Amino acid sequence: MHPRPTTSADPARELLDDFPEYATTQILDHLRSTEYARLDIGGQAYLDYTGGGMYADSQIREHAASLSAQVLGNPHSVSLSSSASTTLVERARRAVLEFFGATDDYTAIFTLNASGALKLVGESFPFVEGGRFVLAFDNHNSVNGIREFARAKGATFDYAPLTLPDLRIDRPALDALLAAGDRSVPRLFAFPAQSNFSGVQHPLDLVEAAHQAGWQVLLDAAAYVPTNALDLRTVQPDFVTVSFYKMFGYPTGVGCLLVHKRALPLLRRPWFAGGTVNFATVQGKAHILSPGEAGFEDGTLNYLSIPAVEIGLRHLQHIGIDTIHTRVQSLAGWLLRKLLDLRHVNGRHMVRIYGPATMKARGATLTMNFYDPEGHLIDYRRVEELASERRISLRTGCFCNPGAGESAEGLTEEDMRAAMHAGADMNLQKFVQLMQTRGGKAAGAIRVSFGLASNVDDAARFLEFAEDLRDQTRLTLGDVSFDIENCRVIRDGA
Repeated sequence: MHPRPTTSADPARELLDDFPEYATTQILDHLRSTEYARLDIGGQAYLDYTGGGMYADSQIREHAASLSAQVLGNPHSVSLSSSASTTLVERARRAVLEFFGATDDYTAIFTLNASGALKLVGESFPFVEGGRFVLAFDNHNSVNGIREFARAKGATFDYAPLTLPDLRIDRPALDALLAAGDRSVPRLFAFPAQSNFSGVQHPLDLVEAAHQAGWQVLLDAAAYVPTNALDLRTVQPDFVTVSFYKMFGYPTGVGCLLVHKRALPLLRRPWFAGGTVNFATVQGKAHILSPGEAGFEDGTLNYLSIPAVEIGLRHLQHIGIDTIHTRVQSLAGWLLRKLLDLRHVNGRHMVRIYGPATMKARGATLTMNFYDPEGHLIDYRRVEELASERRISLRTGCFCNPGAGESAEGLTEEDMRAAMHAGADMNLQKFVQLMQTRGGKAAGAIRVSFGLASNVDDAARFLEFAEDLRDQTRLTLGDVSFDIENCRVIRDGA
């Protein structure tokens, strides 16, 4: 018989023993009890910071006070109210550039979200016949979607594979892809600074390596910048995309594309809209696009929400991004080790972690699946349901990153073709069921991620929840299926 490990009687002491630097992050414990008190009042453990950040109460109060004190109007004018809005928007734009050390070399373009920023690059990049687009297997679908713009313009696209089991970019394979092709035509390479699937942090020196090979580089920084410093004075991709609600929770509906000034002339808008033109004529059938960021900010900017970005950035600067980084890396490192140690009574591992088994070059995102004592996969949907009953918020599914999931689970091209041939109504839930018929393969996982308001109690609560799955089987837990018509998860027999 194998001993049954239990949650530490004092997780905080154990965490400090393993990660003494955690003690330097006490400001976040104070903020947890003041700015984020609603978490503990509601008894919630929020563990989905890669999905969305947590806003501070003071951010909302400051923004509300600003809105109450001013008369703001559509900025496409020079009236008093329009000028007031323009001033606030431009202050926020400067704040973004200063936060990332990008004041001298970059232009900041506000978008609806990070996906909107990525779409701007895809539709405006000068893909041509003979051009190429290379991207990592490990990319969000909003990056994957750029391949359709490349395909439509006659360019080819290729994926750089990942190594197993760590799910890092296969550097020799990538180097071969970057070395191929015609340097005289525009070529784009895209990768995430941090995987939203595994938490792997891909090396930022890939930016310069791709530049040396004659490529423009798109860096998806959405999952990276909430807990890591990105200094665009030292790393200079051509395009960088970020999402502000992932950084500090509020506002939603505002993202940003940072474009290096050397790359801005490359972009060609496929259309024009209100706010993006200096002049347009119906009879002349022509238009003159506005210069700089104005030519890319379609319609009326979200001028009421964009000023809240400056407030959120100030909040992060007050805490210190290095403090946030230390906090989340300590929590993730402690929980990672504890999860890897979990065993059923018969000695079988309870948890499979996707990606590195250490915190070296990985962020505070842990993706996993649970297995019963016989090695059978426990349905992630059931795990999410049980976690919700314990007031633990986590994320399950494929996280809009199919390539990393396919690599992690060893899904093949034949598996993917089988799914595509199964009908136009294929979706993730049906795909899960299909993969179960093809060797019991997993198609989806459980993701836990830490952020600026996380504390040791959150990590300990998830560990206790995980330990309670010890020696549970699919039958004792109850398998689930998905009622597509009524959009609800049901247990077998329900």
